[in-house]
Amino acid sequence: MDIDGTTTDLHVSRLRAQVIATEAQLRSLKEQLVAAEQHAEAARHLNDAYLGGMPAEWIGEALSRPAGRRWPLEDEEYKRYGRQLIVPEVGLHGQLRLKNAKVLVIGVGGLGCPAAAYLAGAGVGTLGLVDADDVELSNLHRQIAHSTERIGTSKVDSALEYLQALNPLVNYIRHPFALIAERALQTICAYDLVLDCTDHPTSRYLVSDACVIAQKPLVSASALKTEGQLIVLNNPPRPPGDASGGPCYRCVFPTPPPAESVLSCGEGGILGPVVGVMGVLQALEAVKLLTAKPKPQANFVNLTTDFGDTESTKPSLLMFSAYSMPQFRSVRMRPRRKDCAVCSAQPTISAQSLTSGSLDYIAFCGVTTPVNLLPPALRMTASDFSQLPRDGSNVLIDVRDETQYAICALRGSINVPWTGNADSWLEQGVLRGALAQDGRDRYIICRLGNDSQLAAKAVIDRMSDQLAFATVKDIKNGFRAWRAEVDPSWPDY
Repeated sequence: MDIDGTTTDLHVSRLRAQVIATEAQLRSLKEQLVAAEQHAEAARHLNDAYLGGMPAEWIGEALSRPAGRRWPLEDEEYKRYGRQLIVPEVGLHGQLRLKNAKVLVIGVGGLGCPAAAYLAGAGVGTLGLVDADDVELSNLHRQIAHSTERIGTSKVDSALEYLQALNPLVNYIRHPFALIAERALQTICAYDLVLDCTDHPTSRYLVSDACVIAQKPLVSASALKTEGQLIVLNNPPRPPGDASGGPCYRCVFPTPPPAESVLSCGEGGILGPVVGVMGVLQALEAVKLLTAKPKPQANFVNLTTDFGDTESTKPSLLMFSAYSMPQFRSVRMRPRRKDCAVCSAQPTISAQSLTSGSLDYIAFCGVTTPVNLLPPALRMTASDFSQLPRDGSNVLIDVRDETQYAICALRGSINVPWTGNADSWLEQGVLRGALAQDGRDRYIICRLGNDSQLAAKAVIDRMSDQLAFATVKDIKNGFRAWRAEVDPSWPDY
């Protein structure tokens, strides 16, 4: 009995110990369960904390973060974009939309450089850059993404180097080519929003047409001398025939300006901060469009579905003049034209006509250079003119404006700026005095050889019977040729 009793007691003790251990393990498991529940509840509270007071329709966007991360942005992004994150018009929701956006900047020059810089700085997820030109010395006073050491390199590559140093978190896409009609649509379709930072009507009509067909909003700007213009087009981006869509460039400007009236920055000049202002405003309008609060049930994957028809999207043309007071004026634009060639219900411009290359935008807008108004007999080379005697037997009329004439001029020349209007130009007293000198040949010169032809033709057409058998000729290619053929020290401005 003693042996059997001892065995039984040991068995009972072991069972009691197992029960105690199991109860302790159960208590531990219960404690772990409580801790896990508390942790889960804390996590829910944290999620609620960063979602804050977001409307229900925004929460899906805020939760679209990589797996395993509580916060939708990286730590560096909160720090990098913190100053705009706390702006109510942007906030977390707006920053997420910027991060998911794809923006195309067409032209990386005076407009495109500041526009791209501010879009990259703001955190646009993908930024495409289109330009076929190389960096030149004359670009640097206004095209801030380029530098002296990158003269001669591709503008796209130069801007890319600048932008990557500014914000390496952005995905940059190079398009180092001219945006021709055949590939415009394919290029633009890959983006949510387009900025037209080009400088000629041919490209503005092309970009606008492609944006209407691709249903992409377009921020367009221009600048020349001391003035600039800005307009947001095709916003909201609706298909052709939908009257609720925003007007396109053709709606605002159905016909291009006369070719001879179109000046480039190289011909008309540009004040650097003026084009900078317009480029910055383009970036601002792009950020406003991308960060706008979406309508309920908006689809964040396709940003263009969120561009709504609100008061802020009503089309208006913003005009800036550096030397006027006030400097800014805004003019409300009309809606889409019912007879527009691209966005009306019966468009004559389609995706097929664009991609086939059948549209000739150069012919539509006209060609400004080279101007060939005079026969060869009425044109003289700069070299030949330099060989003429300086004995007063001829008169040189310089038709550049007074500012250019003050920069550099040939001794003995007479400055009579070309006004663009033959009748008003011929009425100027200084010119009449120069033309009234009998028996003296008249030679007319300008900077590039275009205005001089217009002026010479005006004299020949209207005053040939008063010139007393004297010759009237223009200097071919103007002072550009004078520098190349006669005097290499002539200022190249």
